[in-house]
Amino acid sequence: MKLAFAAMAAGAAFGLCAAGPAQASPQKPVIALSNAYFGNSWRHQMVGSFEEAAKAAKAANKIADYIVMNGDGSVAQQSSQIGELILKGVDVLLVDAASETAVNGVIEKACKAGIIVISFDSIASAPCNYQLNFDFKGYKSLQAEAMFKLLGYKGNIVQVRGVKGSAPDNDMYNAQKSVIDKYPDIKVVATVYGQCTASVAQSAIANVLPSLPHVDAVLGQGCPDDVGIMQAFVQYGGEYVGHMPRIEGGGSSEFVRWWAAETKKNGYQTVSMNTTPGIGGAAFWLGLGLLQGEKAPKIMIMPVATVDDKNLDQYGSLPAGQIISPTYTPEWVKEHLLSK
Repeated sequence: MKLAFAAMAAGAAFGLCAAGPAQASPQKPVIALSNAYFGNSWRHQMVGSFEEAAKAAKAANKIADYIVMNGDGSVAQQSSQIGELILKGVDVLLVDAASETAVNGVIEKACKAGIIVISFDSIASAPCNYQLNFDFKGYKSLQAEAMFKLLGYKGNIVQVRGVKGSAPDNDMYNAQKSVIDKYPDIKVVATVYGQCTASVAQSAIANVLPSLPHVDAVLGQGCPDDVGIMQAFVQYGGEYVGHMPRIEGGGSSEFVRWWAAETKKNGYQTVSMNTTPGIGGAAFWLGLGLLQGEKAPKIMIMPVATVDDKNLDQYGSLPAGQIISPTYTPEWVKEHLLSK
């Protein structure tokens, strides 16, 4: 499976993006994506991976059309958009949810209307829907352990949380906390929200940094928050010039490039683990497979991408503006998801 990077999704961040009029029928299915939040590059790349798969399927006459609806992060807007998609009679509905529970009612309506529903990344817990998730708790626990090992299991840390109210934020924060609680010499000196966005994370760190004791490490939640965290410390300067804290990598190419350069200069070490925005394409092919009569379990787990000192050179020259991710092909989905 070769690595590839989906282009940033074009067009407006909110509303309807479709490749033409979408009229669903059994012979000509329509697959829709309801993406609750479009405010960071991870979500842009995820939508791009969905669109790449959908365009390929449409060109091959496997679907009639596809629809993308992006939201502002609110439950109310996503519920309204899903209601609109139910009225359109789409065949498959993919949901990157605003809440694990608050959109369950409208998802149940979609299921009762005969629509195959798959929530992914930020999943919904409605029993009728398939869940294509990441093991947020597992990989964040592993990453925190790796970071604390680099610190010698002592030091001051900052936690940068993700998208407020989302299931991934809660899972990752609690996973980190469970590891922190094991080591009494690890002290949390600040917790801020970065919204998985470089600019928000940078501002949040910059606002608290002057009031903090020396920071030895920062635990993030991925997306491009890693580069924003790094930029905040670089801009602050002072004691951190040439002595940057260990910052958890979240897979953004800018951060990995900076890390590779720092390693050459002063032996800087960290570890990067990230959820892969290529899941948008995987969710598309999964939905199409289910529509065609394939079987899959109700709950499925996607792999994450890992960068450490062993493979850093492989990623140190990535183009800017990307999150490390494979492109998931129909063959990969059939082997790893539909055949399970």
